[in-house]
Amino acid sequence: MNRIDFIIHEPAEEYHARSKAGEFMSSHLLADFRDSPALYRKKILGEIEEAETPSFTLGRAAHCLILEGRHAFDRDYIVADGPVNPKTGEPFGLKTKAYLEWAAAQDREVVSGKDYNFILKLQIGVWLHPAASELLSEGVAEGVVRNEYCTVPCQIRMDWYNPKLGLVDLKTCDSLRWFESDCRRYGYIFQLAFYRTVIRKATGMDVPVHIIAVEKHNPFSAGVWKLTGEVLDLAELSNKAALERFRACCAANVWPTGYEDIRIIDTL
Repeated sequence: MNRIDFIIHEPAEEYHARSKAGEFMSSHLLADFRDSPALYRKKILGEIEEAETPSFTLGRAAHCLILEGRHAFDRDYIVADGPVNPKTGEPFGLKTKAYLEWAAAQDREVVSGKDYNFILKLQIGVWLHPAASELLSEGVAEGVVRNEYCTVPCQIRMDWYNPKLGLVDLKTCDSLRWFESDCRRYGYIFQLAFYRTVIRKATGMDVPVHIIAVEKHNPFSAGVWKLTGEVLDLAELSNKAALERFRACCAANVWPTGYEDIRIIDTL
């Protein structure tokens, strides 16, 4: 399992653009399709724009620092609070003209001092966990793999791939106590089953799958979960069925919402 020659390296923008253009199916787009083929179609056609939220930007910066290190972080981000208002002695607000003009002039994405301190706490929480530290001690961050799955061109962008220990995904959460519920609510198991299958198509083998979760609040504790083959196999069956429905939608060019028929409520 020590191969990494199947992994492609490319900018995140290029990877996501190829999904948004409909060239490759991703785990997130497949999740949209499972919810509603009409939702998937509208996103591919650009009728639904996904706005860049502050939490998404912060999460991307956290992944960069934790998984790729300070050198990569400094390449892509600048830690600064922006220009100071001479009248107050404090930085201008994020929505002011002065701040927006300053931010637009930067050659890297801006992370505030407060947000950077938060990301450092996440990083420390992950690296102090012995199992998480071992998983991240060797490997490749943000690697891309492409292959056909149910004759559908698919792609994945892995948080981390350890050639000896397999696929590793990094998540943040409000509480480790409820993280297993988060896995089900947010579809993490289906996502990682999709990843495992695409890796299998490229390598001919199933790899172990782990999730590292770190709390977004004090004490910023981290935990590690290994997904069993049985639960991944069940999720893979659902992914396969969704891809078969996707092929049927493509063939007929019909994209239902999934709510066309009358539904029954018969319990309290």
